[in-house]
Amino acid sequence: MHEFWIGEGSVMKIGIIGAGNIGGNLTRRLTALGHDVSVANSRGPQTLTALAEETGATPVPVEEAANGAEVVVVTIPLKAVANLPKGFLDGAAENVAVIDTNNYYPGRDGRIAAILDEGLMESRWVAQQIGHTVIKAFNGTYAQDILDAHRPAGAPDRLALPVAGDDEAAKRVVGTLIDELGFDTVDSGTLDESWRQQPGTPVYGLREGVDAIVKGLAEASPERTGDFKG
Repeated sequence: MHEFWIGEGSVMKIGIIGAGNIGGNLTRRLTALGHDVSVANSRGPQTLTALAEETGATPVPVEEAANGAEVVVVTIPLKAVANLPKGFLDGAAENVAVIDTNNYYPGRDGRIAAILDEGLMESRWVAQQIGHTVIKAFNGTYAQDILDAHRPAGAPDRLALPVAGDDEAAKRVVGTLIDELGFDTVDSGTLDESWRQQPGTPVYGLREGVDAIVKGLAEASPERTGDFKG
């Protein structure tokens, strides 16, 4: 079930939807690594001028963020996913890997019955909303760690990130990208097993290496914490 990938990265076209803490810092790091990054938010590209000038990323409307992209990162509040433009992935590369960084917080996102009452995994719900399978990653990562905590492969203090998804090829792409960002990757299973890395689990926010992440995933319980019920 668990493994981590290390691979040679190549320049990729990456679309990032959401320019908050995670989206902004992924834009900073991925452009610094030489990737061709387009970034979008709900307020329009004119609000991303400063980030674009800082990083060299291209600010675009949400409708254009995925155009030609081999990787698309969706990093917006979960409640906003349903409002993404229909067909926004239509212009993406054929085998695009879509990363979902989101968590469901009922107090912020409101009542989503499929998740609260039917037990659907958050990322499974996201995949249904956008019409494309996703890879759940970065959902328990501190945004500042993306900038500051990266380490070279093999470093004893290198952190590991759990990754869940059904598409093994997309997982490998995401694992390679995370390795390039300076972190190891631990496979936490399918999307239906992604509860192992949701808020309230041992690995959520855990800043440790592969062994500790594997241990935390194994110790996770599917039972929601009390505050989840909102």
